[in-house]
Order: sequence, then structure tokens, then C-alpha cells
Amino acid sequence: MKREDLSEKILDIKREKGWTWKYITDEIGGMSPVLVVGALLGQQKLVKPLAKKAAELFGLSELEEKMLNEVPMRGMGTPMPPTDPLIYRFYELVMVNAPAWKALIEEEFGDGIMSAIDFDFEMERQPDPKGDRVAIKMSGKFLPYKYYGAEQGIPPLGYKED
Repeated sequence: MKREDLSEKILDIKREKGWTWKYITDEIGGMSPVLVVGALLGQQKLVKPLAKKAAELFGLSELEEKMLNEVPMRGMGTPMPPTDPLIYRFYELVMVNAPAWKALIEEEFGDGIMSAIDFDFEMERQPDPKGDRVAIKMSGKFLPYKYYGAEQGIPPLGYKED
């Protein structure tokens, strides 16, 4: 079985049982719903206790449980540029706004990146009479570039200089 086959099996069970992602993530628990759903869709791994809970919830075999605990090949299955309209809008947000985000982050923090590994994502529905809004909060650890071979008096990391 391939990892994408397991994700399809999980989606089939979800549809058959009429479960919501909220129900599933509440049952499995243990970490961010984004990470749990991502793991069930094949983009993240579940740690062993959560893989066990997911396997029990979905009635998966021992081999399928082990697959949920394996580090996946992330990003597989999404063409570039993305063709799904919702995913494309995130791509568009990055393509259009990333230069400004980069400039603002570097001005505030220095020479480095925002981690996509030490990262949190929160989504909230905001009612609005003109149409409900999707509110997203992303929080990633700032990781400064390391300046190898920095001599005495030269900062070794790319933190913002006073």
C-alpha cells in the first residue's frame, strides 16, 4: 500500500461514517488539528501514541498504523502552480505578498527566516454580514542565518543589529 492509498482509505471511512475533521481531531487529540489532519492526508507523521489512536478510530491494520508514524514525502501530489482554487489562493498570497513579508520580517528581526517546522497555524471563522471571513494566524520561530567564520567583534548570527 502507498501512503496516498492510506489517505484515500481514511477519507472513505470519514465519508462513510459522516465524521467531521473536528470530530476526528478531538478523538485523536494530542497536537494541533492542522498537524493531525495533515498526517491523515499524508503530509505529516503522527507520533506513535497518536498513530495508535488514529488506527483504533479508523479500524486500521498494524501496518497502516506504522505508515501513519513514518515521515512522509511532504508536498507530493500538489502541482506547481496549484490547480485547486483554494490552494492556489494561498500560493497567490505568497507570490504577491512574500516580498513585503520578507522585508518587514528582516527589518524587525534581522537576516534570517521564519521556520515552517517550529510553526503554529490557527484558523477561525469570523461572522460578517457581507460574508463570513477566514481569519488565519501563523507563528513561526525566527531563525537567524549563521555567519560562518565570523571574526572577533563580528556578530555570528543574523539578528537585527542596533
